[in-house]
Amino acid sequence: MDTLYVSPHHDDFRSLQALIAAEYSTSHPRAVNGEPPEHLAKSRPTLVVGSSGAVLTGVNAVSWYLSHREKGTSAKEDSQVWQWLSFAENELTPVACAVVFPLLGVMEVDKQVHQNSLMELKRVLGILDQTLQPKTFLVGEKISLADIGVTMAVLLPYKYALEPSDRKSLINVTRWFLTCINQPQFAKVLGKVALCEKMLPLSAKASSTPPTSVNDTAVNGKAVNGKSVSRGCKTEAQLKKEAKKREKMEKFQQKKEMEEKKKQEPKTEKKTKPEKKELGVITYNIPTPPGEKKDVLSPLPDSYSPQYVEAAWYSWWEKQGFFKPEYRRQSLSEPNPRGIFMMCIPPPNVTGSLHLGHALTNAIQDCLTRWHRMRGETTLWNPGCDHAGIATQVVVEKKLMRERGLTRHDLGRENFIEEVWKWKNEKGDRIYHQLRKLGSSLDWDRACFTMDLKLSYAVQEAFIRLHEEGVIYRSKRLVNWSCTLNSAISDIEVDKKELTGRTLLPVPGYKEKVEFGVLISFAYKIKGTDEEVIVATTRVETMLGDTAVAVHPSDPRYQHLKGKTVVHPFCDRTMPIVFDEFVDMNFGTGAVKITPAHDHNDYEVGVRHNLAFVNVLDENGYLINVPPPFLGMKRFEARKAVLQALKDKGQFKEVKDNPMVVPVCSRSKDIVEPLLKPQWYVDCTEMARQAADAVREGRLKIIPDHHLKTWFNWMDNIRDWCISRQLWWGHRIPAYFVTVNDPSVKPGEDTDGEYWVSGRTEEEARGKAAKRFGVAAEKISLRQDEDVLDTWFSSGIFPFSIFGWPNECEDLRVFYPGTLLETGHDILFFWVARMVMMGIKLTGQLPFKEVYLHAVVRDAHGRKMSKSLGNVIDPLDVITGISLEGLHAQLIDSNLDPVEIEKAKQGQKSDYPNGIPECGTDALRFALCAYTSQGDAQTAPSGPLSQKGVTTSVSSDKRCCWVFFLGGGRCLSQLSGQENVADRWILSRLCAAVSLCGSAFEAYDFPSVTTTIYNFWLYELCDVYLECVKPVLSRPDGEDAAQREAETCRQTLYTCLEVGLRLLSPLMPFVTEELFQRLPQRQPHNSPPSISVTPYPETSEFCWHSEEVDRQMEFAMTVVRTIRSLRADYNLTKTRAACYLQCIDCNTVALVEKYSLQIQTLSYSQSIHPVSGDGGEKGAIPEGCAVAIASDRCTVHLLLKGLIDTEKEVAKLGAKQAELEKQMERLKEKMLKSDYKEKVPEKVQEQDADKLRQSQTELQKVKEAMDNFKKMM
Repeated sequence: MDTLYVSPHHDDFRSLQALIAAEYSTSHPRAVNGEPPEHLAKSRPTLVVGSSGAVLTGVNAVSWYLSHREKGTSAKEDSQVWQWLSFAENELTPVACAVVFPLLGVMEVDKQVHQNSLMELKRVLGILDQTLQPKTFLVGEKISLADIGVTMAVLLPYKYALEPSDRKSLINVTRWFLTCINQPQFAKVLGKVALCEKMLPLSAKASSTPPTSVNDTAVNGKAVNGKSVSRGCKTEAQLKKEAKKREKMEKFQQKKEMEEKKKQEPKTEKKTKPEKKELGVITYNIPTPPGEKKDVLSPLPDSYSPQYVEAAWYSWWEKQGFFKPEYRRQSLSEPNPRGIFMMCIPPPNVTGSLHLGHALTNAIQDCLTRWHRMRGETTLWNPGCDHAGIATQVVVEKKLMRERGLTRHDLGRENFIEEVWKWKNEKGDRIYHQLRKLGSSLDWDRACFTMDLKLSYAVQEAFIRLHEEGVIYRSKRLVNWSCTLNSAISDIEVDKKELTGRTLLPVPGYKEKVEFGVLISFAYKIKGTDEEVIVATTRVETMLGDTAVAVHPSDPRYQHLKGKTVVHPFCDRTMPIVFDEFVDMNFGTGAVKITPAHDHNDYEVGVRHNLAFVNVLDENGYLINVPPPFLGMKRFEARKAVLQALKDKGQFKEVKDNPMVVPVCSRSKDIVEPLLKPQWYVDCTEMARQAADAVREGRLKIIPDHHLKTWFNWMDNIRDWCISRQLWWGHRIPAYFVTVNDPSVKPGEDTDGEYWVSGRTEEEARGKAAKRFGVAAEKISLRQDEDVLDTWFSSGIFPFSIFGWPNECEDLRVFYPGTLLETGHDILFFWVARMVMMGIKLTGQLPFKEVYLHAVVRDAHGRKMSKSLGNVIDPLDVITGISLEGLHAQLIDSNLDPVEIEKAKQGQKSDYPNGIPECGTDALRFALCAYTSQGDAQTAPSGPLSQKGVTTSVSSDKRCCWVFFLGGGRCLSQLSGQENVADRWILSRLCAAVSLCGSAFEAYDFPSVTTTIYNFWLYELCDVYLECVKPVLSRPDGEDAAQREAETCRQTLYTCLEVGLRLLSPLMPFVTEELFQRLPQRQPHNSPPSISVTPYPETSEFCWHSEEVDRQMEFAMTVVRTIRSLRADYNLTKTRAACYLQCIDCNTVALVEKYSLQIQTLSYSQSIHPVSGDGGEKGAIPEGCAVAIASDRCTVHLLLKGLIDTEKEVAKLGAKQAELEKQMERLKEKMLKSDYKEKVPEKVQEQDADKLRQSQTELQKVKEAMDNFKKMM
């Protein structure tokens, strides 16, 4: 028998760990309280193994041996156990001892040190708490050595340090700890564990004597000199600490004495420092009535201010009618040779306010709208807002309960709808205010709300027409049911929560969390025999609604059961065994329970085999149509009761972990139940076929085309659409159930479509019913359906209902069908497909020609922006900036639950510890368009903040407003044709930018648009061209030639500014308008009033692009970068040096001479000297130059004689020589291989040969440079 030596002390957690591990062993060792024999190790626990006498020491080794020697765990689980043991040893134990030992009188520490240790313990336990949130145990689904080790590491803190408030904040750790210590094996060793109620003060000693083996566990995890520590005996470490303390005190006393001496000395007056002037937020304060033009005569602020630049413009644009399609047109019906562009906004939900996802949509749509408007097209971007049935009702119900303690039923339907309208009138304005702040150029006179009379009439008409055609019909089928909302919900409102195994989830209406992710197996008895069939389910409560057991027709195990039935253990019914091919023979036992009324697959089986449909759940989630004691139970309470009842009857088999997907209502967080309900459905088969054909035939284009697969998958496999919602807020269904007060007509049932009629009024419906049943109208009684239509139904007809359909009008004739539908790809089916289907069906036309689907904005953690997660960012907060406290306040004002608010607060604190800085509208729009790629975009306010540099540079008075003090505000003429090389280059780049922006807008390639404009403004215009022309423009007035050259530069600069602003205007409307209005116009009398209605630059007008000029300037810039690099290497920040450019041939010399002024200016050189060939005449390149190779055509020699360390230069060139020789050696070795010419592609061989030649040239130049420096030494 094994012998285990342990400490007798009840708080020696290491010995306790070994004893508990022994309880999980099949062969218990003999436990000895005391020291091991002298010939063994003195530490405890120590294990002497059997007759062999082998000795194990160390708590983890001993515990592992005891608890795992007979276990068949996997290598992965073993690895996880050891990771947790390491966590306990290295993270938990040291800090736990640092907290508890001073309380037990084992060691002395001051209060501050103890407080820090306590905070560190809580931090480590907080990490453990997050890990345990979705788990019951640390590894797997049962107690392991990991749980034993970590539990013992936290045992003393729970007994002596963690007060009830601490335990409450560590809810998951505490749950797990109590679960562990209440296991029989733990309880046998520990007894009843009393948790700490009040932590002892440090000055008081605990009544308990300190553990005798505490020498095994010091605060740092090591023994303290191998001896136990007491108050009377100080360790070496403690003595050192006291010595340091005395030393600090002496220094403190010396400092105090010095201060006293200084006080006695005569005081000298200090010079007062000028106070630093803090730059506040610069705002536009000039009185400007809304709609009046902003003052542009006052100078711009010294620094860029979004609040100044973006003020006052929008109301002026709106009042001037720039956003209306009628602008500059006598009649909408008048043909426009430039064409028509029409797009409707994806109507945002009225619930609350917009977030960055909406901002992305609106940034893209407004860019496109402004671009089309500037191209001269008749342009309409139609605004609107969606009534958001479920979301709005939930928000208002929560508000009513929170503020007045009322439910909607307390108010009644009519009064509740009045409350919703009040709420809508408050929140709807905020959404439109946000859209205006974003600069959205919408035609506000055409704004629509889906519950407006015009749109409500269109919804009613659409329903009636489709119902009369038989496309809409009544049927009783399974729907997604939310017991909390008491309504069916659409698939988009169902979140799929993936579980890997047993998981406890919170469910509304239940105090305790509910278990999911397990598979329960039980048996049904075969009637008249002793046989049984074993089935399995993840929802055992639904077995009360089982009406059959299904097996595969080819399964040999069940062939003898054909025609047999099974007996339900609780309900008075027998159930047939049916044979159906949907059963997977290889899953489980190959037998499946069938619950047709509560499972989508089972429903199909029930229809095929004519089974009974037994509904066992009511609308609130209580059990019905079941025997006592289950009748009236809540569904998840019944889950436990049914499981126990199966155990009592001996028909329970097992429970095991089961990965599964749980459907959760995104609105209420309730578990969604499949429920049989009579509902209204739309037959989508024919409409979907037409929608798919429209895309296949090219009449409807979906961009990008990788979404086509999704489109065809949905359209080709479409199911009928459930459009009923059990709500009060929404479009009430214009359908009436008919009761005929005539004995000759039998009463109808709710599911019988024959007894339902639709009508625009009750009188019209009564007339239809009377005609159908052949009776007088007086004998007809009608009951209007209480349900409302799915919100997506009204959204599906939005593209034509906003123009007054079904009534004919000018807007409908001109703007329908639309041009483009732009939205996120996540609603391709839920909205886009339904608009296409409804448009074709009700108008005979596609609602638009193209669909552009952008990425979905996600937060920094990859989650979709959602009000229910509390991770939404208001675009106004990015525009104006907001503190962290302000973000927290928004959560408190939201409709989130308190628990969700705290989670969201922690997320905000992590993501925005300093709040969100001010970025401005233009920077936000530019950043969102730059992020628009075809994958989902994870973004945060750091993106807009980085793009603020674009607006800063564009509006900088030193760059873009240069024209004011160069042009003098005179009427400027057109380009002269006498431009120098820099002028021709910037004009070439301008034309390239015009071409790239035009093609990118046409291809919906917004990142290319932003990159092109960014490069042109920041790099090509500001960094290169403006620097190049400074010498030209700064010359004093003199010769006519110099004045003409300067005037040409001014005209070139003006053209770049004016065209560049127009290119940028669709993306950054505010800053471009501000600068456009301040820019002197070449033709003031004919200039457009706003940049928003100026022509967008087109390639037909700007045709000066020259690839030759671009190549030459790129060569010059390569030389410039090389010179700048050399200057940086030798720290020549202010000193200008002469530069000698050694050129390979005469053509290169000519090119350098041509661009010598630009090279000299941009590289800050004293002078530029082109030198031909190997140096030309003797002494052409002086000694004492730093050398760098710009390209294989040009080498830079920067004259540094007397400015640098020549020995350092030789060393650097020597390293470069060694590197080049090594590269050449590798290349030669590769090229000399016998199979090189046969196996290596010809193109690669050419590249290798070019590399070798270039390396040889560079090596030769390096050697020459080294020789040059050696001569200087």
